[in-house]
Amino acid sequence: MTDGGVVAIARHVRADSVAGLADALLAGGIGAFELTLNDPESDALATLAAAADHVAAGGHRLAIGAGTVLSVEAAKRAVDAGASFLVAPHLDVEVVAWAGARGIPMLPGAATPTEVLAAWRAGAAAVKVFPASVLGPGFLRELRGPFPDIPLQPTGGISVETAGAFIEAGAIAVGIGSWLFADRDPAVVTARARGATAAVAAARLGR
Repeated sequence: MTDGGVVAIARHVRADSVAGLADALLAGGIGAFELTLNDPESDALATLAAAADHVAAGGHRLAIGAGTVLSVEAAKRAVDAGASFLVAPHLDVEVVAWAGARGIPMLPGAATPTEVLAAWRAGAAAVKVFPASVLGPGFLRELRGPFPDIPLQPTGGISVETAGAFIEAGAIAVGIGSWLFADRDPAVVTARARGATAAVAAARLGR
């Protein structure tokens, strides 16, 4: 998930177009692709399955995960569809424990120090600091003081202009969604992915 330092997050992607987007992300150096579960959930799961099958068939190094996982039942369906990691905008200890017991990386959302610590103690693989655009790099940097060993991944409103600041503040990776996929053209997605991963690489060298 930390390959390239960017987790690509897409909503409302059709099953027949997800392979092209996955290839575009790979070409741009991104190692993780999060597809959010939205209504109708069956469509999201079909897209997730199509992405997982495409990556497996090609032997590609791209982790396919499910986002907006709000319940244990949703987590089960996502994993059955092929998700190799799970992400949520909130902290639900039951969902984190379910994933941890099965060796599935789970990134619950947190917006306070209390939530960050609770998520980590529940078994989170990393903690999604959300919404990052509201909390800012300074907030993440301050969290690193009391929690130096908890991996933090800020998500929400991040673009190529702001990604580096979060990496410099101590993030293991950044989640980028709307900016990266503003134009569903695979060529544009690849170009933006390259820009984002380059910004992350430069920030890693500087911290």
